[in-house]
Amino acid sequence: MPFATTHSVTVIGAMGHLLDVQADVSSGQPGITVVGRADAAQREGVDRVRMAISNSDLKWPAGHRITILLSPADLPKAGTHLDLAMAVSILAANQQVPLAAISGVAFIGELTLAGGLRPAIGVLPMVLAARERGVRRIFVPEPQADEARLVEGIDVVPVRSLSQVVAALDDKECPAAPPVAAASASHLVTWRGSERLDELDLADLRGMEDEKYAVEVAAAGGHAVLLTGAKGCGKTSLAERIPTLLPDLTREESLEVTALHSLAGTLRAGEGMIVRPPFAAPHHDASKASVIGGGLVRVQPGEVSRTHAGVLFLDEFPLFRSDVIDALRQPLESGEVTVARRDESVTLPAAGMLVLASNPCPCGNWTARAGTNRCQCAERVRRLYQARISGPVADRIDIIRHVQPAFPASHDPFVAPTTSALVRERVTAARQRQAERFDGRGWRLNAHIPSPRLKDTWPVEPDAQRLVDAETYAGRLSARGAVRVLRVAWTIADLRTRAGEPDLRPGVDEVATALRLRQGKPLDLSSLRPRDEGVA
Repeated sequence: MPFATTHSVTVIGAMGHLLDVQADVSSGQPGITVVGRADAAQREGVDRVRMAISNSDLKWPAGHRITILLSPADLPKAGTHLDLAMAVSILAANQQVPLAAISGVAFIGELTLAGGLRPAIGVLPMVLAARERGVRRIFVPEPQADEARLVEGIDVVPVRSLSQVVAALDDKECPAAPPVAAASASHLVTWRGSERLDELDLADLRGMEDEKYAVEVAAAGGHAVLLTGAKGCGKTSLAERIPTLLPDLTREESLEVTALHSLAGTLRAGEGMIVRPPFAAPHHDASKASVIGGGLVRVQPGEVSRTHAGVLFLDEFPLFRSDVIDALRQPLESGEVTVARRDESVTLPAAGMLVLASNPCPCGNWTARAGTNRCQCAERVRRLYQARISGPVADRIDIIRHVQPAFPASHDPFVAPTTSALVRERVTAARQRQAERFDGRGWRLNAHIPSPRLKDTWPVEPDAQRLVDAETYAGRLSARGAVRVLRVAWTIADLRTRAGEPDLRPGVDEVATALRLRQGKPLDLSSLRPRDEGVA
């Protein structure tokens, strides 16, 4: 009985699954059946496959019963990228492709009626999954070959048509074929792209020394930040400069972020590996699916996952929908987000920096400084507005800064402002310390240290721990808040440690500063210079 098996990949969330695409061509009532929880796109694919084979001068097994199994059969499949694997399996079962040539080979691509190929969404995570399952050769549409080659240890074969695939499998000269059409989505407006952030610099902002130090600590340790203050005080300007403080992504982070953008369909053809931390600032009217993740056909990464290892800035945070605000508790706590449905549960990474900005009232004019408060909001309205940031979410925010409007005495005109490049050097050095300290662990930054490890592996000095305990026992700090204070204290210690020195345990100064950062109190920046050599 003619029978053949090829391979392809399906992606559910951030998990790639290798599929056996099995075709049986036998006698019986003519027809074609696809089984194995195929979606509508794959059931429609049988017509694309039949016409692609016929129009490629290949023989369609007319008069036979064709059964295609997508295995594992209990796994839901979505997308049109299985077309090529189904076509090759039918041709192999019909003895038009050598069976030995498809062993250990995977195929990705949508077919046109003329036998050409079209790009698929999520090629990079598919190739990663195929390599992990032992596949050493994979056929992909030509425009996505560079994306697939980002995965080392696998032979990528770029093709334009089904005829070229068959010729390559049979060791024959590949026939000419028209270039593969580009993806239907294109970036029509680029004048306000992420590139504009490259022109920003921390030196553009005068004064705001406490706030600048707070975002430096947040960038060094990956901590969540809440900036509050009257409209026009510089919250957005400060948040947009945070990406300029971050070093380039590591190879592992770059592969993760690029795979997530590939999965979301936002990776441009030929763009290559994403090397800079991503930044996103969705409007406050954004839906839960766009921020957290979701979709109608399959779950796609939301902004919180697309900015993994980067910065997600949520301006006017109290104006976001309540379901979006509440859903942020999980990524703030665990660095990942789970989207559960009736038929599937998808977990995606979301370990980026969360930067929130909030006005003190709906009109944005309230200030605590005498003579400058022009707020017209009733006290009840102002309290309800502030209460939209729920207690559980607020308790998961590491650093709170109340940004004050600038005034002439807020900075010294004769002192050169600190540049982003200088701060980035300190942040890079601090992150390198964390990378060495957490080598072989399941996390990279201080913001993600599990609570038990803080107690048994990286405790602070005894006097510093007593300071945290006193705040906890007095009810000014929750147990979760105490853990977050200790994490921030470790980041402050990393920033204060001189190059070449061993890691120093956080002491009273670091913990006291971390408490002030969490409680939104003014800082004593003179005590935060690097520690002198030999001082513990």
